[in-house]
Amino acid sequence: MAKDFGVQEITDDLQPSFNVAPTDKVAVVLNKGVKQLVAMRWGLVPFWATDPKIASKHINARAETLTVKPAFKDAFKRRRCLVVADGFFEWQKQGATKIPLFIHLEPERPFGFAGLYEIWTPPLGEKLVTCTIITTEANELVRPIHDRMPVILPKDAEDFWLDSAVEDHTRLLDLLQPYQASDMSAFTVSKLVNSVKNNSPECIEPVSAMGQPPLF
Repeated sequence: MAKDFGVQEITDDLQPSFNVAPTDKVAVVLNKGVKQLVAMRWGLVPFWATDPKIASKHINARAETLTVKPAFKDAFKRRRCLVVADGFFEWQKQGATKIPLFIHLEPERPFGFAGLYEIWTPPLGEKLVTCTIITTEANELVRPIHDRMPVILPKDAEDFWLDSAVEDHTRLLDLLQPYQASDMSAFTVSKLVNSVKNNSPECIEPVSAMGQPPLF
């Protein structure tokens, strides 16, 4: 992971996770003079918040409102990051049921979601570092499943996004586009992912009632 993202410092003992839930620790790349790979809690707590429980409302940030939303506009200016993953789950409605799918790049490889992070200082206790994942409209692959998708940044855009000296918001916002659908794929996974108690490799293995995983 460090090699893929050009990381020079790893500050946390990051363990694999196969079913990440809000408030879980996630792997994040940021640039503070050197590129660092760190662990942050998923669900952003703005620096002005009075209660950290607000994090549950801020696991995602819409690209279209980053410059005006109070929870995100300051972080968008100064605290941009990459949230590292190799795929994400989405649920497709089929009648009264919802079928979980794992959506990934093709060929499968780690990538960075466009993210923002914040440092919240409580009246008492340690500082809390949290992050959110930016979303945009869905591409052709995801649209039949959901109308939104997380922003996956192309490799050649990562350094620009991480550079806190960049103040050209128009160019930054231009990066927040749906990833090219032809470079992505999806397959059905087990309903194990419906419970955050389940976190094992089985959560991302292809399954199908007919014996073949449906590919999109």
